[in-house]
Amino acid sequence: MAGMAAAASSTDRPGALEITRRLAEICGPPFARFAGPADEVAGRPARWVAVPGGPHAAAEVLRLAAAHDLTVVPRGAGTKIDWGAAPAQLDIMLDTGRLAGVWHEPQGSPTAEVGAGTPLRAVQATLERTGQRLPVDPPSPGATLGGVLAADEAGPLRQRHGSPCAQLVGVRYLDADGELVSLGEAGAALLGRAAPVVGGGSGGTVPSGRAGPGGGAAALFGAGDLPGLDLARLLCGSQGGLGVLVSATMRVQAVPAGRLWVTRPVWTPLEVHDLVRTVLAARLDPAAIELDLPVPVPLPRRRVHPDHPSVSGRPDHPATARRAGGPAAAGSLLVLLEGGPADVVERAERLVALLGRETVVSHAAPEWWGRYPFGPGDTALRIEVPISDLHAAVYALRDAAGGPVPIRGSAGVGTVHAALPGALAPDRVASILAAVRGVLLARQGRCVVVAAPAPVRWAVDLWGELPTLPRLRAAKEHLDPHQRLAPGRLPGGL
Repeated sequence: MAGMAAAASSTDRPGALEITRRLAEICGPPFARFAGPADEVAGRPARWVAVPGGPHAAAEVLRLAAAHDLTVVPRGAGTKIDWGAAPAQLDIMLDTGRLAGVWHEPQGSPTAEVGAGTPLRAVQATLERTGQRLPVDPPSPGATLGGVLAADEAGPLRQRHGSPCAQLVGVRYLDADGELVSLGEAGAALLGRAAPVVGGGSGGTVPSGRAGPGGGAAALFGAGDLPGLDLARLLCGSQGGLGVLVSATMRVQAVPAGRLWVTRPVWTPLEVHDLVRTVLAARLDPAAIELDLPVPVPLPRRRVHPDHPSVSGRPDHPATARRAGGPAAAGSLLVLLEGGPADVVERAERLVALLGRETVVSHAAPEWWGRYPFGPGDTALRIEVPISDLHAAVYALRDAAGGPVPIRGSAGVGTVHAALPGALAPDRVASILAAVRGVLLARQGRCVVVAAPAPVRWAVDLWGELPTLPRLRAAKEHLDPHQRLAPGRLPGGL
């Protein structure tokens, strides 16, 4: 960081025009410019924006940055650009929009290679023409595949298929020096350094004895040979701090012929806990188990008996909601079933019998499906906990916040998101986080601040206790020893 501290913070410094000229030569004049007001990451403004037309041009941008001791932060569609911590310094924003395309996707192929800058909607539309899909459904509209992987952003389908990184077969990425590296089942390399591949098996292995910054690759994963695919998955969730994704090879599957959403109204976290246990015990192979617990709309405070005709028929009255079994309840538990049409119908009937007469079956998802409960300006939290303790985590959050908090997410795997009002003072948010994390600590869970207003982001611990931090630090020191890639975006200020 010493070299970066010596660099001036303004694009008016001597040499800035030369850097702009070189970026224009690399990317083409329309695709290199001084940054504008909208070109920022979590509030940190960039100095230049470069949109390289391919992997080799992107490599040249990184080499230029290395030669001038400049920092680089990748950007896809920008749907999660305000998530996490702001970079300590942002010189060049590398826009991946031209690193796009879908390859190797003939009908029946088990994988497809996708450019990092490809919008996920475009990927799914292309694959759908051959009757296939990626089993990936992140809630960010318009997100690119590279952005989804860099944030390890998962949606409802994580119940059956895991996170997007679980579908990863291999990646091509650029290291901090601009070297193009391929990792995964089709080949392996040692953290971007051209190490020989030895041994057999899927993807080969890399000798663990090679030395390097931070103690070498073995320091990251422990003793023994290191599979290339494990190295590829290091990039997942790294926010561009370990490498710049160029493309990813993902598993694909046939589009399900039948889909049904089975909805059950719910009122309390404990009720959700019991219902999720029932669903999982029934072995119905759900594709998703999603929960929506909005903040209930209170009835007007009037001195009227709850069964009086003036209020008993209101859709937000608990008795009415329970009779109707509709969306006016305090919340909903939804189970998505996928497969052959007849099989899906049979499983849905079994599920209705288990969940009771309030259960409704639909051919379409509700409006809230696959959406976050937070909006711009909110403090967004992600809670991860064993499913047996999810209700305890929600109760702890309610107690700490002093009332109900909107909750939505994958109750079947114990990962949900919550929204705190953006108007809450940073010290109040800090006290809520401390209380919730105290409860989660004993339950092997964690609470992460996904996004927050700038005063909160700068004042609170976004990640809490992170047992893997030493391993992450070793990875950063090995892959990016000069702190050129998104410095400060990773936990611990890495």
